[in-house]
Amino acid sequence: MKRSLISFFVLVLFVSGNVQLWAQAATWQQVPISPLPAFHPPQPKRIVLPNGMVVFLQEDHELPLISGTARIRGGGRTAPANKEGLIDIYGEAWRTGGTKTQTGDQLDDYLEQRAARVETGGGIDSTTVGWSCLKEDLDDVFKVFVDLLQNPEFRADKIEIAKKGMYDGISRRNDDPDQIAGREAAKLAYGADSPYAAVAEYATVAAVTRQDLVDWHHAHVYPNNIILGVAGDFDSAAMEARLRQAFGSWAKGPAVKDPQITFKTAKPGYYVVEKTDVNQSNIHMVALGTTRKNPDYYAISVFNEAFGGGFSSRLFGDIRTTKGLAYAVGGGIGTSWDHQGMLRMIMSTKSQSTVEAIKALDEEMDDLAKKPITDEEIKRAKDAILNSFIFRFDSPGKVLQEKMAYEFYGYSLDFLENYQKEIQKVTKEDVARVAAKYIHRDQMAVLVVGNTAEFDKPISSLGAVNTLDITIPAPPPGLMPEQSGPQ
Repeated sequence: MKRSLISFFVLVLFVSGNVQLWAQAATWQQVPISPLPAFHPPQPKRIVLPNGMVVFLQEDHELPLISGTARIRGGGRTAPANKEGLIDIYGEAWRTGGTKTQTGDQLDDYLEQRAARVETGGGIDSTTVGWSCLKEDLDDVFKVFVDLLQNPEFRADKIEIAKKGMYDGISRRNDDPDQIAGREAAKLAYGADSPYAAVAEYATVAAVTRQDLVDWHHAHVYPNNIILGVAGDFDSAAMEARLRQAFGSWAKGPAVKDPQITFKTAKPGYYVVEKTDVNQSNIHMVALGTTRKNPDYYAISVFNEAFGGGFSSRLFGDIRTTKGLAYAVGGGIGTSWDHQGMLRMIMSTKSQSTVEAIKALDEEMDDLAKKPITDEEIKRAKDAILNSFIFRFDSPGKVLQEKMAYEFYGYSLDFLENYQKEIQKVTKEDVARVAAKYIHRDQMAVLVVGNTAEFDKPISSLGAVNTLDITIPAPPPGLMPEQSGPQ
């Protein structure tokens, strides 16, 4: 709250300093805008321990709080396909299962008395364990963090609770059309068997055992696979000494290697998921994008913001505001850290305007060649991107998390500082070039989730239609009905 108020007052002072100049302007176009100040975020201290653990220390003395996060290489994309969901279970049972000396429930009580948190989680390419506490409780909470990092127990009862939660999620995954659209669009872009699109099923969750979690931990959690970031009210020299004492003797383990994953993008065409209990359509047009290491990334960022990035984007203005065809519309060329992102245009419209809305989005993409993004649109997009820095990186902790991501994915640690400069360099020609290079409507798969009986025209009027089956596979024999939930 305090940090938000500071940002607000900075903005107020900026506005107040220009009030007199605004009052002298005849029109809003003549209002002078002061240049953005130079962006100089606080820089964390980077340390590499002899065993390969990378540490970032970011002092922040505004509040008497200290937090830390260990990011560990290896996640869901390398888990066995027949045990999809393993990392979700691992990420939950790691914390709830406690350590060899304390149960998860005992840890809850211990931490609650100190208004502290120690949490774990699992993701597509990494797992995490972190803490947050008052400065005065660091000794107590840090001990829990280290114990959980190195000595988890994965108690069987907590694994079953995690599984039941996943069974419940599986049983309800076809309730929300937005969730359906996002899930099926990923399958079209990456391939149904891709780890970036795979979904857990009853059978894959049921197949996960406690030994799987233990084996995963033993295979991945070593110092040379860990990036540890600590932010808060501490002295860097003292914190470095603490970390060296805690982890300095921890032996290296096998290095986790990035997997080589190929994508099987669906053929261009129309794909429909029939959902009769809705009165609107969710439309996703997808293909493969690129990575942030691509030199085109900066021009793509400006294009995305101008074309489909928000309330002032071209798609929003033309399709939603002017034509009234969409509740929401947007999208752009996806850029992921270490694999191709999804090029995706998203729109939701009432059932009776589904085909008309698709045609409108087609027209917008076709018009990019005839009506390139203008200088005015580019300026507005750049301003939106650059002005957002005060909110995206308004604390040393946020900067620290960004720097840890650069370390994890192998980017230059000054990527954040260079980003602002590179965005400012983007020209109209750059934006037109990346639009022509990446936006190819005839190569995109179009997914529609909706009630086809209420469409203004059949989707087949646009081309051949592929109907997708999203039926949830039945649970394996022996799985209790109360665990699996309704189908």
